[in-house]
Amino acid sequence: MGREFGWLWAAYAVSAYGSGLGFGAFPLIAVVVLHAGPAEVSALSAVGPAMGVLIAVPLAPWVEFRRKRPVMIAMDLTRFAVMATIPVAYAFGWLGFVQLLVVSAVVAAAKIAFNAAAGACLKGLVRPDDLLVANARLESTNWSSIAVGPPLGGAAIGLFGPVTTVVADALSYLFSALGITAMRGREEAPRTTGKGSARAGALFDGWRHIMGHPGLRALYLNNMLVAGLIMATEPLLAVLLLRQLGFPPWQYGLAFAAPCLGGLIGSRLARRVVARYGRHAVFRTVGTLRAIWLVGLAFVRPGVVGLVTVIAVELAIIINMSLYTPVLATYRLEHTPKHLLARTLSAWSIGQQAAIAVLTALGGLLADATGPRTALTVAGLLILATPLLLPRHDHVATEPEPVGSPS
Repeated sequence: MGREFGWLWAAYAVSAYGSGLGFGAFPLIAVVVLHAGPAEVSALSAVGPAMGVLIAVPLAPWVEFRRKRPVMIAMDLTRFAVMATIPVAYAFGWLGFVQLLVVSAVVAAAKIAFNAAAGACLKGLVRPDDLLVANARLESTNWSSIAVGPPLGGAAIGLFGPVTTVVADALSYLFSALGITAMRGREEAPRTTGKGSARAGALFDGWRHIMGHPGLRALYLNNMLVAGLIMATEPLLAVLLLRQLGFPPWQYGLAFAAPCLGGLIGSRLARRVVARYGRHAVFRTVGTLRAIWLVGLAFVRPGVVGLVTVIAVELAIIINMSLYTPVLATYRLEHTPKHLLARTLSAWSIGQQAAIAVLTALGGLLADATGPRTALTVAGLLILATPLLLPRHDHVATEPEPVGSPS
């Protein structure tokens, strides 16, 4: 799909593999180095992203009315700089819980801004007919990085210490910035009179577009709850597997890494499934299938049986998620006008991260009062209701009325 997309894909891959190596690093550091309990681990996974959301809200119009590649480079360099403070603080014995929270917040905000700019950049780089293929390639890269990264990260932590993967993750953002810099194609500046970015309502134009579109509204609400409930289980599982059931770090990494091979299956099937059954069938059927397996995590036991249980549940979830996500991403780009892309994608990410933060915090409080297994059961039962929010009808792509157009 062209040299420019190749560089974008390469930059994405480097960053994704770095994040794969660092998958679960903050909860692991909190448990192993800082001896944090369930509430603190959940707070780390909730408060940091919640603070990041607050930082990201005013960034949305700023991203919209600027060239996207410089924004992406700036966000990568920001993440590199703040992540690098963790190994430095650890080396001098200064690492604390508050620092992990601050770094988590800055990384979360930069990720939202980066993804908004990257989505707008992607739509400008490839033809409309290639959007699903491009999103599927990015999705498969993401899951392959998680499949390879955590086992290697667990081994690296065992050999070189708990902050090793954080160093790798930080460097991946630096290399990602270099890859985006190599995209030499000319990028047009967004057309604006200067009033659009300053208008008071510009901040909320993304949400107005989503909530005014029946298909996007249903998918947005469904995605917030599904993502929030699934991600709320990550710190709960960290405490359950690492502390209560005595899993070593390499098994903890393997439990999340092996199922990610299913992401290669789902993402590669996306185009064929849509061609055969239609996009609406993917939303209804696959969107339901990705929600029914989570409750299985409540039945994890010690030893090999418990490890196999986690892998089986995660595999079923990931196959369906990796098929569903590129279809959703393509639909979102097709149904959003160019001048609203960054704000719409930012609004989508902010809503999702806010849901993750709130549900993770609630899960941590529940786990602190009743235990991680009970909290996992509640999350697994609640997610069974989310298919009710999926769109009941397909919506033909139309160019929406230009809400907040700078013209």
